[in-house]
Amino acid sequence: MPDQTQANRRHFLKTAGILGSSLLIHPRFAFAGTPKSDRKVRVGVVGGRFGTSFYFHEHPNCIVEAVSDLRKDRREKLIEVYHCSKSYNSLAELLKDPKVEAVFVATPAPDHAAHVIACLEAGKHVLCAVPAALSLEESERLYQAVKSSGLTYMMAETSTFHQVVISARKYYEKGDFGDIFRTEAEYHHPGLEVLYFEGGKPTWRFGLPPMLYPTHCTAYPISVTGERLTSVSCLGWGDQSEALKGNPYNNPFWNETALFRTDKGNASRISICWRGALMGTERGEWHGSKMSLYGKDPNGLGEIKINGSEELGRDDAGFLYKQAQKENYDQPDWWNSDLLPEALRHNSGHDGSHTFITHEFIDAILSNRKPMVDIHEALAYTVPGIVAHQSALKDGETMEIPVF
Repeated sequence: MPDQTQANRRHFLKTAGILGSSLLIHPRFAFAGTPKSDRKVRVGVVGGRFGTSFYFHEHPNCIVEAVSDLRKDRREKLIEVYHCSKSYNSLAELLKDPKVEAVFVATPAPDHAAHVIACLEAGKHVLCAVPAALSLEESERLYQAVKSSGLTYMMAETSTFHQVVISARKYYEKGDFGDIFRTEAEYHHPGLEVLYFEGGKPTWRFGLPPMLYPTHCTAYPISVTGERLTSVSCLGWGDQSEALKGNPYNNPFWNETALFRTDKGNASRISICWRGALMGTERGEWHGSKMSLYGKDPNGLGEIKINGSEELGRDDAGFLYKQAQKENYDQPDWWNSDLLPEALRHNSGHDGSHTFITHEFIDAILSNRKPMVDIHEALAYTVPGIVAHQSALKDGETMEIPVF
């Protein structure tokens, strides 16, 4: 590993029931229900593709002040979605607008760190699409910029707000899992190469290593237990395909599978795949000493809750074992509850997460509190994937992960 990378790692800082229709959440995740303020946050939305799928225009405490994209057609789409007549040709122009106090950065992943830092330096709060950064060096610069700014930074990770993940946090706080000793998460998106080129030109996704886009998986264990992923062994798979040759990341892999160790000594297996005979999915599992919870399976099986039991049974070889009990589990639609302002109580993108992300960011600003996915959480989600890819390039060498 280069000396600079080692230095950056050493420089990283280490930190450490459903009641009616409300949700009991760990104090780290002080979640907000109906707003208690009349103030309206004036937001700028940058990025006319993913940026159009949120609900700032519906939030009772928000006004979309301006929008921006480098492409005229995408600016026009932003104007249409958010009913906003003010648009700018670039982020740099938008940041000069004194009325804009917060920015949603939905630009390509390689630009995230630089764009967030520019927003912070302009005195704007920032919500940014995933991942937070693509390298340890970018992660360090981003961390220092957020720390010194005193402004609100949030990463818009959708898996944190999947309906079953919200349920898992509730069970975890009640102690229903017992000890969670193992987690699994999968993000399988076969056929992603259709997004590699647009208009004959390569996009930022061309050859992107799977583990540089880890947050849809890492959010499953981290947002529930708060554990940090501290070491990893990762294996990659590629097929010498022409479709990967010449990519800017020098990435040879379509798929990467990692085994992480947490700071509590637990195991977390994460699989991110772009190619293969796979059903597309974003899902997770939490395995506990008293209870386990399985997210929806892409093959058609719904969410499952498994309770431990002292009842003995025999397997097909005649050996005794304790029979766990499968419980009928009806996943609540948390988006249809007082966790959200009434105007946002509807289903939205990525399993109902987009309205939650919208509200969490706005309410964090209004309440002057840390959002659920603040800079520490964002880097806890992002950095393990960066190191996992380095491990895959070294044939699965076990590597330590810097923890904030």
